[in-house]
Order: sequence, then structure tokens, then C-alpha cells
Amino acid sequence: MMGLSFPMPFGLRRARRALLPFLVAVFVVSLSFLLRQFYAENSVLVPTQGGTYIEGSVGELHALVPWFTVENDVNRDIVSLVFSGLLKYDPESRKIKDDLATLLISDEGRNYTLKLKENLFWHDSTSENPHPVTAEDILFTFGSIQDPAFVNPILRQNFIGVTMEKIDDRTVRFQLEEPYSFFASNLTLGLIPARNFEGVPPGKFDQALDFAFAPVGAGPYKFKSVVPTELSTEITLERFERPLTPDYKLERIIFRIFPDYNSLLSDIRNLHGIRLVPRNTDGNHIIPRHFTAIQYSLPQYVALFFNLDQAIVSDPKLRLGLQLGTDKQKLLSSIHESLIVDTPLLEIDRKDWRYTFDSAAAQGALFASSWHLPEKVRLQKMLELREANRVGALSLQPVVLLDTGALLTVTGSYVDAASGSSLHGVPVRPHPSSSGSWVVSLPSDGSSGSLLEGLNLIRLTSKNGAVLDSAYVWRTSSAKEYRRALSEQDLVEQFVQSRDRPASVPADDRITVTDLYLENGMLRKRLPSDPRDVRVNDQGRRLTLTLLTSPSPPQYQKIAGLVAEQWKDLGVHVEVVVPPTRRGFEDKLLAREYDIVLFGQSLIDNLDAYPYWHSSGIQKLSGSKFDFRLDAYNLSQYSSLQADGLLEVIRATNDDKERLDALQQLKEILKTDVPAIFLYSPQYALAHHSDLHGVKISSLSLHSDRFLTLHDWYVRDERIFRPGKSWFSFFPWLFRRF
Repeated sequence: MMGLSFPMPFGLRRARRALLPFLVAVFVVSLSFLLRQFYAENSVLVPTQGGTYIEGSVGELHALVPWFTVENDVNRDIVSLVFSGLLKYDPESRKIKDDLATLLISDEGRNYTLKLKENLFWHDSTSENPHPVTAEDILFTFGSIQDPAFVNPILRQNFIGVTMEKIDDRTVRFQLEEPYSFFASNLTLGLIPARNFEGVPPGKFDQALDFAFAPVGAGPYKFKSVVPTELSTEITLERFERPLTPDYKLERIIFRIFPDYNSLLSDIRNLHGIRLVPRNTDGNHIIPRHFTAIQYSLPQYVALFFNLDQAIVSDPKLRLGLQLGTDKQKLLSSIHESLIVDTPLLEIDRKDWRYTFDSAAAQGALFASSWHLPEKVRLQKMLELREANRVGALSLQPVVLLDTGALLTVTGSYVDAASGSSLHGVPVRPHPSSSGSWVVSLPSDGSSGSLLEGLNLIRLTSKNGAVLDSAYVWRTSSAKEYRRALSEQDLVEQFVQSRDRPASVPADDRITVTDLYLENGMLRKRLPSDPRDVRVNDQGRRLTLTLLTSPSPPQYQKIAGLVAEQWKDLGVHVEVVVPPTRRGFEDKLLAREYDIVLFGQSLIDNLDAYPYWHSSGIQKLSGSKFDFRLDAYNLSQYSSLQADGLLEVIRATNDDKERLDALQQLKEILKTDVPAIFLYSPQYALAHHSDLHGVKISSLSLHSDRFLTLHDWYVRDERIFRPGKSWFSFFPWLFRRF
């Protein structure tokens, strides 16, 4: 029997046809979601090559040649990427490492042999005209520095006594007269191609503008162009392929140099980085939106250097007192700095440093110095008068109130002064009512033997003129001055009791010289509102110091003013001198026209304090400005045989323990001699946009050292599978989930 079939309703057939695409769509969407989730879980974002980094800075563009960037940080930034040295500083390890060459040190640190790596070429090299880096370029770069006509004498100092020998086309040996453990730092200077300076005499290297503004180096980036715009000067560098590691990801670096920070901010949307971010009046870095600031410090310190050639600061107790009386924390807070420095030897672990501000100890050191507060001088004088009046036959009141024309009657015994004796030039006469005694009436009318207004030395003399005794009497005709003088006498007695028998004086009544104040020539109790008077020496010279500082950075002038205020409380008058121009400051600095100078010094990567504290760095003052040495970095004119010897050991030794022992000994010598008051190490900030990644700053020695990690910076990234993962891993991943 045949079955019966019924046709599917039309509506149901339409629903089935519509459901199929829906199920397919659900499947596709679900699969896409799972694939995306799988890829996200099994892949990572990694930097990739490409993109441009644009950095804004404030300054001026000068010659882009490594020889002439010593004092221009903006140029040094550019030069650090265009040129490479034989060696380079590693901010991670704080060591000097290979760059274009490998280093071998021999002969106990006297021979430095550098061998260039293979396949190194200058930026202008082409297949038709190859331009390899050779030993000749090494000899030219450093040999030019040694030429007497070379126009950078400061750089020449690093290569005095160094001879060079070409071993082969890629190898050069530097031979030193004496071991110098920091010599490798000198070889981080960027190499310069000899071919590009053919026919240019060393005395005119700084005038080779064709090269200076279209430089050719062997660094990771080559110079492309310099373009002046309405807002800035724009320098563009492009990545240069080299057979060296590490690889750089950024394809292009653009430096925009602005005349001021406001101009820079007007172009902020086009920048990825800001070099040396300034601070506002509150001391906070001015960070634009979407930018992050990275703070860092360099091996630098700012200090108050005593000019030890000046007699006024020759007393070490004075220098110690000024050091103890300098509140560094307040100084740093005023300029929003925080890194206090107590020694110029930055190689020593900062955790071992100790800093103490102690105003009482400062006054104690100054009390023991050859410079005295006027109240101390007055007190010492009063004590001497008191002692003179307490010894001998004369017994006189130290203070008398006596109108002009009145008489002061003095009596004594003939046992002490026989008949015929005189007191203050007036003959003694028998006492009318006391047997064996004499009496004298001292006038005050200006006649012979008169007591004058003020201090009088009264002498008792024998008939033949021999001095039998003497005493001091201070006379006044003013009742007010008489009361002041009596009060002063009481204070002197209170001081003596506090000093000699403190147990007999209640603690609240004990006084020292710091509790006294000199007013109109007499002592009284010091009030909280009383200022410190200026100290004087034994010759009566006032302690007035000239403090020189630079007009830039502006923090220096603020610190100088605060130092003057702090030292005023110690009895020191400070005259702050700030020349209106940098050139004016440098002229005074070279001539050592200061008692103290507030300035900063940089130790760069080797932390070598030798140039700043060895006696060879003293300025020879012959009287002629033409004899001034630009490399006389010893701003304190400090000379010490012990310090010189230790500095020489630190430079010569390759033994870490020997160096550390010498540093510790040198630290103690400088601590005792106090040639300077070390204040702080400046902190800086680099700002970068959130679109820039991989930026990190370690232990920099120069601002340009931030580019030593440029190979980690990137603006582009891509997602790749984690190791061991691929699209074939999708189904195992899916089965584990379900």
C-alpha cells in the first residue's frame, strides 16, 4: 500500500530558506569572535621599524662637529646620532663599551689598541664611490686635536702626552706616558672622516661650514637636511644601515630648535618629545597634556667654591663655620631641587653620605676662627678691663656718673703708695680723717688729671714715675648712659658666673656670648628680633665676602641671595655679584675675581674629579688676561700634596679596591680642608608623548646619553604569535575551551 505525502506549506518553506543564511551568519560571527580571541590570547604586540620621532628643544644651532660641541648640549644631541666613537658609554652598566671598534688595554694601562669592526662606512659612501672607515680617520680625528693650531684647547688637554701608531688599515694603538684608567672615555668622541677635511688647516676647522651644516658621520642616523621655519630650525636625520647591533626602529629623527619655550609649546601638537622641560614658578615641570615626564640627574654638582688665594677666606675654621651654617635643605626647597650633595666624589655610594646643618656648631666654629662678632670683641675687652680692675691696690668703680666740673674722690693707703705718689697725674695728699691713708680728687673740667667722657686709664705712680697700679674707669654725664653701662657690667658678671661656676647660676639665667647684643657700643641681652652684626678680625676688618655667580640658570641667583641671608645670621656680610652677561661672568671666573663663586661642575661618565681638585688646575694669575688658562677648572685654587697624590692614584689604578680606598681618604681630606660647600645635584626632565614607547633613562653622564637607548624607542608596533603558537594552534585551543 502506497504512502501518502502532503506538500510543505509555503510559509514553512520560506522560513527554512531564511534560517539557513542566519545560521551561517551566526557561525561566521562566532568563528570570527573565537579567532580574534584566540589571536589576542596567543600573540603579543612588538615594536616594528618605521615612523618618525620629532623632538623640540630650546637653544641655538651651531657647527655640527664633535670637536666643537663641548659646551652646546643641543648640538651634542644631534652629533651623538650622526657620529659614532671608537667606544661608547653604557648607561646600564656605567662602563665604557665597544662601538665602532674593539678595545685591548695592555702594558699596565699605557697602551690602548683599537681595532675597527668590519664593513663600516661613512654616510656619504656609495657603490660607485665607497667611503670606508679606516685607521686614517682615527689618526686624523685625534691627531688634529693634538695640533698646536687646533681651535679647541680644552679638548687638546685630554691628549697631551699621547702618541698614536697605525698598526694596519683598521687598527691604531694609543700610547700613554703614564697609566690613565679613564683614558677610554676620551675615545667616545665621534670619529670624523679625514677625506672631508682635505686641504683645511686645523686652525680653520671651525670655519668649515659646508661640513658643519651637512655633516658626514658613521653613526646610526645620517644627516638629511636643515630647514629654517618661522618657529624653529628643523634638522632631519634618517636611519643609516650599519652592520652593528643594536638595530634602530625609528626611521627618521627630527630636531626642532626653538628660541624659547613658548614658541615650542605653540608647536606641541607636532612633537613627540621635549628636551629639558622647564619649571613654573611653583617649581613643577611644565608638562603638556598627553606627555609624560621622566626625571633624571647627571654626575654634576653645584657648589660654593672658596677662592683660597683670598686671605679673607684663608681661615679653615671660618670655612667650616660657613659650611655648618648653610641650610642646604632650605636652599634646595626654594628652587624645588631635592638631591643634596656633600662631596665632589660622585663615585662614592650616595647612601654613605651624611649631611648636618647645625647653627650652634657653626657659631662655635666661627667663635674659634680669627673672625669675631662685635659683641664677642666687646665682651673680651670688658673681661680684660674687669681683670685689670680686680688686681692691685686701686679699688675703683668701673663706671661713674660725673657731671663736668664735679670731682671724683679716690682714697688709698700709704702702704701701697708712699708720700709723693700721684694718681692720674694728681699728687696724693694725706687723708684728713684717716691716718696712714691718702686722698685724691680727680677733676672733670678738662684740667690736668681730669677724667674725660668715656674710658679712662687711671695710673698710680711713685715719686720717681714708676707705675704702681692701674685701673679703668668709664665716665659719663648722662644718667641714661650710666644705667646702660651698669647693666653691661651686670651682664659681664653674669657671663663670668655662667662660665666659671655654672652650677651656681640657675639654668635660665646662664648666658653665653651668643645671648649678647652690641648696641651703640655696649652689651645688652639679645632679643629675637635683633640681627647679627658683621664679624671683624683683630685688625678691625669687617667680614664682607664677594659671592660671584652666573646670570643663568636663574636658580643660581636665587640660591646666592638665600645664602647671603643665611650667612647674615652668622655675622657675615655677603655681596652678591651677578654680571649681566655670560661673557662678563666668565671673565671674572677666569680672573678669579671673587671670594666665593656659586657654580656647577660636571664629571661626565668617568666621574674623574682630577681636573677640578688637582693643583695643576689652578689659574696662574700673572696679571695679564692673556695668560689665563681656559682649562683651569680648579675654581677654589685648592692645593694639597695629599689630595694631589690621591687624585693621581685614582687616575692611574685599575684596581677597584685601591681606587675606593683612595676616594675615601680624599673625601676625608676635602672634608677637613673645606675648599668648597657642596650643595646639590640638579634634576632634569625629558617629556615624551604617549604615542612614543620604549623610552627609558638610566645613569646618564650627558643629556645626549638618553639616545644611547634610542634603539628601544618606537612609534609603530605589530602583533605576532607567541613562540610556539600559530593558526594551527586554534583547534587545540578551541577544544580546551569547550
